[in-house]
Amino acid sequence: MKKKIAIIGAGISGLSAAAYTAKAGNEVHVFEKNSTPGGRARQFKTNNGYSFDMGPSWYWMPDIIEGFFKDFGYAAKDFYKLIQLDPQFEMVFADGKLTVPNNYNALKELFEGTEPGAGIKLDAFMKAARYKYEVGMQQFVHKPCHSWWEFVTPQIAASALKLDLLSNFRSYVKKYFTHPKLITLMEFPVIFLGAAPQKIPALYSLMNYGGYALGTAYPMGGFYELVLAMKKIGEEQGARFYFNQPVEQICAGGGKATSLIVNGEELYFDAIIASSDYHHTETLLDTPNRNYKETYWQTRTFAPSSLIYYLGFNKRLPNLQHHTLFFEHDLDGHIDDIYNDKQWPQQPLFYACCPSKTDAGVAPAGHENLFLLMPLATGLEDEEVIREQYFKQMIGRIEKATGAHNLVDNIDYKRSYCVRDFVNDYNAYQGNAYGLANTLSQTAVRKPAIRNKKLSNLFYTGQLTVPGPGVPPSIISGKIVAKEVNKLKRFSFESAI
Repeated sequence: MKKKIAIIGAGISGLSAAAYTAKAGNEVHVFEKNSTPGGRARQFKTNNGYSFDMGPSWYWMPDIIEGFFKDFGYAAKDFYKLIQLDPQFEMVFADGKLTVPNNYNALKELFEGTEPGAGIKLDAFMKAARYKYEVGMQQFVHKPCHSWWEFVTPQIAASALKLDLLSNFRSYVKKYFTHPKLITLMEFPVIFLGAAPQKIPALYSLMNYGGYALGTAYPMGGFYELVLAMKKIGEEQGARFYFNQPVEQICAGGGKATSLIVNGEELYFDAIIASSDYHHTETLLDTPNRNYKETYWQTRTFAPSSLIYYLGFNKRLPNLQHHTLFFEHDLDGHIDDIYNDKQWPQQPLFYACCPSKTDAGVAPAGHENLFLLMPLATGLEDEEVIREQYFKQMIGRIEKATGAHNLVDNIDYKRSYCVRDFVNDYNAYQGNAYGLANTLSQTAVRKPAIRNKKLSNLFYTGQLTVPGPGVPPSIISGKIVAKEVNKLKRFSFESAI
């Protein structure tokens, strides 16, 4: 029976949930506190001709994104043009660079040239990673994770040993490679899973396959093209979107969530899906109706926050790829600063994205669009003077790596974004940028539950619940919760008041 459903937040998981719940014939209303959809994947344009994607920039796991479109009779190409990047990215080390090609055979040659025998070992690594990717992304991540019994199937039991669930990522990588640069190359993707490589299950070598083997793409117009496509699909299914509409309270009665207070108005619904920050969503409830106490959140391991700079240059930047990772310093030192010492990094690593190398439309003619991102501990004080100190470091390292001079003099747009901005814009707990870390103790059933334990028609989706952080997992998260909501029988909220 048709249900009236509210979705809080129009981020990736909220857009996904909206499309799938509306497709099932429900009346769907999406309330977003910001002026545009996308959440962390928003985009902004400047008066002098730049377009900046605010968050996600790595188009990995393309089959997962394609699967979303296929569910609605579309393909990604119906909405935007995907360009395969070659090279995929470059890594800058203190003693040189590694340029990662798009072609797999060329990637093998790079490994072999760096460490004799590593080319053959890469084949073995990727064969195992492909298996984990295909099993993990098909059998594991689509489960609602109400109970471990969901994973007790003959197929998963047969796969358990091959999935390396109990070994850690660092030890696993070192079984294959010994050269420090190759180890760093294989470890870097898990930084954004939110923990040190030695605390991430080896299962996540699937990310190496989903990235390096399937390739790194870029949607012309920017990552925001995916957001616009998802919103359009949701609207075609009948979902309605309301912007600049912050939800102020979730009201409940009789074991049900009954209504939302939005900009002072009470609106009634049969079910509610919260795509907003999980911790923030809980504060919209009376304390007895919350899933978790404050001490629970204080003991979780969160993925990093970030210091981001959006920069426009009035000239082209030489010797810089679309994606460049600046890893001149020790990876473990930066990781310790994030997770153990919880301080501003002493020798930071950072990432630079220059989409104007691929897409002339994101900057004025002859100009360059540059996005800088430095992972940080959550909860840091981030006054402008501190941000600026790290900005100068990053610009200096870019100049050294590219041979450019006096880049600051050529900046015609500059905006910083950091911990307190994540809090202000997304109500992000302690300013986290990527949700909860995918450690073994925070995987599957051990993540925050997708269903409220007190209110049977209130659900949660997004990077703080299953399956975890990232654009493809968030798309899947929205689909998972939509299936759960679609199973609900309609009830009369008036009877619960």
